[in-house]
Amino acid sequence: MRQAKTGDVVRVHYTGRLTDGTEFDSSQGREPLEFQVGSGQIIPGLEKHVEGMEVGQKSTVTVPAEEAYGARDERQVQSVPRDSLPDDLDLELGSRLTATTREGRQIPLTVIDLDENQVTVDANHPLAGQDLIFDLELVEIVGSEPGETFGR
Repeated sequence: MRQAKTGDVVRVHYTGRLTDGTEFDSSQGREPLEFQVGSGQIIPGLEKHVEGMEVGQKSTVTVPAEEAYGARDERQVQSVPRDSLPDDLDLELGSRLTATTREGRQIPLTVIDLDENQVTVDANHPLAGQDLIFDLELVEIVGSEPGETFGR
C-alpha cells in the first residue's frame, strides 16, 4: 500500500487534545484537513508523523511542545495602559485582539488580565508550551502528480 511522502497532498481526520484530555480541535463533522507533506502548513511534529502513514491507517501521536507551537515566551506578555487602547474596545478576560507592527505584520493577542488602568496581553499561541495529543486517520493521498489519487 502507498505511504504518504514529502510533496504529497494528503487528507486526514484528526482530533487534538491536551495531556489532561481536553479536546481543543477536531475535524469531526467537517471535511478532512488537507495539506502538502513537507510544506510547513501544519505543526512539524504532526507533519513528521503523517509521513509514512498508509491510507486508512489510524494512529495516535504525542507532539512535544517544541514540535508544536513552541515554548511559552514570557517576553510575549505585555501590560499596556488602558487609555492607550481605543475606547470602543469591549475588553474582558480572554478577548482576542490584533496588533499591527510598524512593518504591517498582524500579531494576535489574548487579554489575560485587566483593571481600570492596565490591560495585560499575551502574544504567545494559546497552545504554546503544551504537549499535544492527536488521533489521526489518513483518509486520502491526493498525490504529487496531476490526477494521482490514493484513497478508500
